[in-house]
Amino acid sequence: MDYKEIYQEWLANPYFDEATKEELRAIADDDNEIKERFYKDLEFGTAGLRGIIGAGINRMNIYVVRRATQGLANYIIKQGGQDKGVAIAFDSRHMSPEFAEEAALTLAANGIKAYKFESLRPTPELSFAVRELGCVAGINITASHNPPEYNGYKVYWEDGAQFTPPHDKGVTAEVLAITDLSTVKTMSREDAVAAGKYEIIGQAIDDKFIGHVKAQVVNQDAIDKMQKDIRIVYTPLHGTGNIPARRALEELGFENVYVVKEQELPDGDFPTVSYPNPEAPEAFALGLKLAKEVNADLVLATDPDADRLGVYVKDARSGEYIPLTGNMSGSLLCDYVLSQKQAAGKIPADGQVVKSIVTTNLVDAIAKNYGCRLVEVLTGFKYIGQQILKNETTGKGTYLFGMEESYGCLIGTYARDKDAISATVALCEAAAYYKMKGMTLWDAMIAMYEKYGYYKDAVKSIELKGIEGLAKIQKIMDTLRSNTPEKLGEYPVVSARDYKLDTVKDMKTGEVKPTGLPESNVLYYDLPDNAWVCVRPSGTEPKVKIYYGVKGMSLEDADAKSAALGDAVLSMINGMI
Repeated sequence: MDYKEIYQEWLANPYFDEATKEELRAIADDDNEIKERFYKDLEFGTAGLRGIIGAGINRMNIYVVRRATQGLANYIIKQGGQDKGVAIAFDSRHMSPEFAEEAALTLAANGIKAYKFESLRPTPELSFAVRELGCVAGINITASHNPPEYNGYKVYWEDGAQFTPPHDKGVTAEVLAITDLSTVKTMSREDAVAAGKYEIIGQAIDDKFIGHVKAQVVNQDAIDKMQKDIRIVYTPLHGTGNIPARRALEELGFENVYVVKEQELPDGDFPTVSYPNPEAPEAFALGLKLAKEVNADLVLATDPDADRLGVYVKDARSGEYIPLTGNMSGSLLCDYVLSQKQAAGKIPADGQVVKSIVTTNLVDAIAKNYGCRLVEVLTGFKYIGQQILKNETTGKGTYLFGMEESYGCLIGTYARDKDAISATVALCEAAAYYKMKGMTLWDAMIAMYEKYGYYKDAVKSIELKGIEGLAKIQKIMDTLRSNTPEKLGEYPVVSARDYKLDTVKDMKTGEVKPTGLPESNVLYYDLPDNAWVCVRPSGTEPKVKIYYGVKGMSLEDADAKSAALGDAVLSMINGMI
């Protein structure tokens, strides 16, 4: 059927509720809107689902969620995991509770027990709950930091990480095999409870999760000595972080935590920001205002599902608050955690630091300094989780720290996704430690640069929405793949990695070797002097993302080199559209 026929089917089929049909009747005269909603199924990819909330097969709604869950249930049953159950969490977005409920009831109707959180919870707690409850999988209803009109559906496997091959492909195949949405199973909540297939979870998991977060502290003495002196401003950006972040900080002894009142409570409209993303400066406007009023040492913001953490730190010399990128805050934490472990004699011979391929090379230098092996994985924290699982199954390698540039890190192995609750605690602990030494976090950052080099990393995005946008994104990748650039800005390309073709080509000798990582639509260019560029389509948004890094002789030199490289690559790619 073409998109118009599917649209008419939704209007005629008694399976779809009246509110859905009313929404669809309202667009009857808008052929373009009908096409956008029905020209394809909302893609169930390696991150699950993410899309605009609304009626249609290319939108997030209860029918699409049921279909995804039926596909997951079918796969679980084929894997023989139906007796283990599935944990379900959700965030503060519109329709998140409803989507979580629909997922639970579809699982129950398939004979799989659903453990559903009583109310909104952070992503890392869902990851923790999967393993704590011995579940075969987990479902998280969230669109992370996307705008308010979006929601999403993430699938986790029994190791607590978002699913990776072969499970991602297996579940996707089962979802795609469901062509008639009305064949999906569901049941009433009362029947699900009576069948023993629906259980509400909450405080018991909360207590254990917070216990593990607190256990990652490496210098409680610093907190004890400085707990009255450190001033912290925190905002959950209307999301899930408010209660767990404040609880963990309070139980560890921090006394001066100021929460941004306007952003404290959950709200799917995210009324104080256009985009609830801790990477965006506007997310910090209210936090910085409060920070100046209370003379805070640092300002922290977690995104709606509390897996990403944004940071501003005070520069004592200028009195200004300076933003840290995810690369900067992650590197700062990596160096702090490893320095404290080293001081305590707790860095094992097989210690590992794990990072994604688009993360700063500063982390490589830090790992080397502490005698740790640097392990590189594909973009997506699930691959860091996969490395932890590999260590556990082989008995080789001790995970010490993992991070990716997109404002996410994980210190322990209690969860298998990035944890902004733990990162919040760790940065406050680091602030206490450095304050005890008469330093701010910005002083510590500068000291790192002076020790390892002035690394500067950035990312630019080109947004290309809709059907035409997808074609343009594909054209960009195809053009670069078939025509490796000789230079990027002022830098000659030393080698070109193509993770889709599994090749690393030496541009001077022509020698080709494998990447050693799974297949992914990513192109990476190694440049001289620790510079690099990486181009990939976003896995969650209609964007091409351009990551790049340089190493300078000073902050100013690094800034200039970074700006020049970024402009050159952006100009090159815009010329392909």
